[in-house]
Amino acid sequence: MRFTVDRLDHIVITCRDVEVTSSWYQRVLGMEREEYGRNNRGALRFGGQKINVRPYGAEGWGTSDVEMTGVQDLCFIAALAPADVIEHLNQCGVAIIEGPVERIGALGPMRSVYCRDPDGNLIEIGSYAF
Repeated sequence: MRFTVDRLDHIVITCRDVEVTSSWYQRVLGMEREEYGRNNRGALRFGGQKINVRPYGAEGWGTSDVEMTGVQDLCFIAALAPADVIEHLNQCGVAIIEGPVERIGALGPMRSVYCRDPDGNLIEIGSYAF
């Protein structure tokens, strides 16, 4: 038997302000906010995945030996053309760093637009339909 993983279930990002970060992901990327577990931890749900939002300095919620914010490089797929992604980001007041540019994603060629979240994480919004 060969061991393989099936999919990514969730990731955890460390942020300076859970409310600011969660609001940005909800407003800009359309994610749904939820609370879960002990101490009402925050999460952002989209499709069959979620992002747990960990406040910087959270006691009892260690994720690495070195705690930092703004070090993630995350790629999300949108069912929109890159021009529509750019228009949406502009309407949200989000600065575009780069794009649209051609990239290779998990399913092949795509076009991507890049921005940053409130903590400085690099956010790539890719589209396979271009």
